[in-house]
Amino acid sequence: VQLQASGGGLVQAGGSLRLSCVASGSIASINVMSWYRQAPGNERELVAYIVNAGFISYADSAKGRFTISRDNAKSTLYLQMNSLKPEDTAVYYCKAATTPGVNYWGKGTLVTVSS
Repeated sequence: VQLQASGGGLVQAGGSLRLSCVASGSIASINVMSWYRQAPGNERELVAYIVNAGFISYADSAKGRFTISRDNAKSTLYLQMNSLKPEDTAVYYCKAATTPGVNYWGKGTLVTVSS
């Protein structure tokens, strides 16, 4: 499985961005797709995930502001981020968890929120 994330950039506080992650390869083996982020000096943290059956979960920091979704026809995972805050500044990564228990990561896309 290969993952390519895009959509990051510089945005002012209160603004919005939509991240995309295109999956290719053995996508039929994917059962969970997730967004993580890593701010400078911090550990990588889970932002949101979506299970094939449709279950969705968000970190507390993302609830009410971020929306995770997927378009299976386009093999693409999205993260709509609204009401962005400076503390959302981080490199955002997508991850695919597959049935055999192997995780795949994209290279990340940088989101910078200015105050």
